[in-house]
Amino acid sequence: MVIRRVVAPRIDFSALRRELDLPTQFPPAAQREAERAAADPPRPPADRTDIPFVTIDPAASRDLDQAMCLLRRPGGGYRVHYAIADVAARVRPGGELEAETWRRGQTVYLPDGRVPLHPEVLSEDAASLLPGVDRPAVVWTIDLDDAGERVAVGLERALVRSRAKLDYLGAQADADAGRLAEPIALLPEVGALLTARGLDRGAINLPLPDQEVEPDGDGWRLVLRPPVPMEEHNAQISLLTGMAAADIMLAGRVGLLRTMPAPHPEAVARLRAAATALGVPWPAGQSVGRVLAGLDPARPRAAAFLDQAAELLRGAGYTAFDGELPEIVGHGGVGGPYAHVTAPLRRLADRYATEVCLALHAGAPVPEWARQALPRLPEVMADTDRVASAAARGAIDLTEAVLLRDRVGEEFDAAVLDVDPTPAEGGRPGRPPGGTVALDEPPVRARCQGELPLGERVTVRLTTADPARRTVRFERVT
Repeated sequence: MVIRRVVAPRIDFSALRRELDLPTQFPPAAQREAERAAADPPRPPADRTDIPFVTIDPAASRDLDQAMCLLRRPGGGYRVHYAIADVAARVRPGGELEAETWRRGQTVYLPDGRVPLHPEVLSEDAASLLPGVDRPAVVWTIDLDDAGERVAVGLERALVRSRAKLDYLGAQADADAGRLAEPIALLPEVGALLTARGLDRGAINLPLPDQEVEPDGDGWRLVLRPPVPMEEHNAQISLLTGMAAADIMLAGRVGLLRTMPAPHPEAVARLRAAATALGVPWPAGQSVGRVLAGLDPARPRAAAFLDQAAELLRGAGYTAFDGELPEIVGHGGVGGPYAHVTAPLRRLADRYATEVCLALHAGAPVPEWARQALPRLPEVMADTDRVASAAARGAIDLTEAVLLRDRVGEEFDAAVLDVDPTPAEGGRPGRPPGGTVALDEPPVRARCQGELPLGERVTVRLTTADPARRTVRFERVT
């Protein structure tokens, strides 16, 4: 794995916070309510502290939603224990804290600090699944057969204790050395099985590197970080749980799904044409997901193809239902029905979907406070998704502009990721030719004017780097 870093000077992200109207603190009443909840922990009916859970998260994280323990079943197959922070047990329905979480919707991440969904006394302490302390949790127990097919699901509120806080890079190093901690020793095996099953049902995953801004002494560094296999294996456990939750809610005819239309045949046809143009092999009968899974995103043509494939994953949203099932119940990227239930410390919707699942699994009525929240959640989550995306993209754009502001006029080697459509292809008449390019060093992605060959390497000149407008522009050198 190669991580590319370029250091930028001190950057002030406060203007971006003001632009997005991000809150700076919790209202006093909500903060007091959180502190009272932290001081009076709930007492769940079951005790599962004997299960050796561990967490796997980014190294600096303290808002730990999930902990896992994977075992072999005596008769064959696997048992997945997955503990999720029990946030609903800490947040009183109708209280000031609940109201404030509805205003926030989700945790927003910026390089100079997160804007949390819940006060840190809960999100990074009393409700977080930190190691070595007892915590109330919602525990999913999912049995799989030898092929990774789900055969049984259990769900309960219980007390748990995490044994260790692991991070992705450390866990990957342990996996490579054959010394993974016992609770997750089976994770690569189970994760690979679940990934294969996902590809069989038509799941689509884009293995693109993450572009991130990280602190670096008095300044910041721009990082292009490819995912490690343990991240994908970890994500598969969350997907497994989300699909089990969706099935419970669909069977009970009430709930909240994460939905996305299946890729439109015309979009798939355009992607096939791009594959031919880029020289990407697409054997007859092979699904989009399997084609993507075999690509190396470090290669320019593959990176351009992955960028084109992102067009297939459009239209994601939340769909609430109560009684009549919605027209669309599946998620085109997952390849089946799916729900968000595994990140309640960071995402509002998960708290209510989890409560629905708990009630339905127990054969009990869904609490009225959860049922009444369902139809309001899709709009709230859509709004906060836009804010979170704008914050992430704005921080990167600002860092790129600051990083390059003294290099206007310089030339760089770049890969062409995307090309604007011509008028005949539906593009805007009179628009100069251009597209999107990605630099290797620094790891910047930006607009570029000129005739651009998709998937090829070109030389570009920096024409604009404006931190005030968070804008970077290039032109192709002829």
